[in-house]
Amino acid sequence: MNTLSYVINTSTDLYRAITEFASSTPSWLQSFADWGTDFGLGLFGVLFLLGIWRERRGTARALALALLAPAATIGAYATSEIVKTLVQQERPCRAVAGVIAIAECPAVGDWSFPSNHATIAAASAGALALAWRRTLPLVLPLAAVMAFSRVFVGVHYPHDVAAGYLLGVTAAPLLALALVPAATPLVDRFRPEPPPTITAVDVPTQRIRVDPASAVTQRMRVGDPSAPTQQLPRVR
Repeated sequence: MNTLSYVINTSTDLYRAITEFASSTPSWLQSFADWGTDFGLGLFGVLFLLGIWRERRGTARALALALLAPAATIGAYATSEIVKTLVQQERPCRAVAGVIAIAECPAVGDWSFPSNHATIAAASAGALALAWRRTLPLVLPLAAVMAFSRVFVGVHYPHDVAAGYLLGVTAAPLLALALVPAATPLVDRFRPEPPPTITAVDVPTQRIRVDPASAVTQRMRVGDPSAPTQQLPRVR
């Protein structure tokens, strides 16, 4: 038995075990696993927008990486589609006898290897982690759970999602890094100038001494009732 056959046979055994366990889980968990992957992809879209908003006043390179994250994810997805067309592996929900899949089995011709969902999730995680490093502890495990869910619902072999995850998490960051030197000058050129900032200026203060006599005179000029009266000589 060669290495490829061993991997496929082992993956098939794992697929049987996982789908058998999945069929015994509560219905709410099965439903969550079925639509949860699409919800996760939507969450990655929100994170893309937050990353771009976060870097709107950052350096041109940082903003370019944030803008390239979704583009690099699309590039990884396109690569996955090309591999699917070349390999043309049948879905396990159709090829493995006696298996009950939670999700509806995709149509004939919608090939299994590699998993597009796993590729997109891992590509999104890798591109986000490159542009926004603090998200790494969140996005990489999230992508792994999303990839596993495709096996759980019965539409992919484990080796499908493993290959898709590795493809996405490597291809998207590499593509973003390859494009960022060209994208950075464009971002620096076309993004709007930030509004000028107004800073407070310290004005030195000066004490003014007032002569009491002049203050009395001033009050007399403006008709201050509280000012002392002065007797004027009577003209005869």
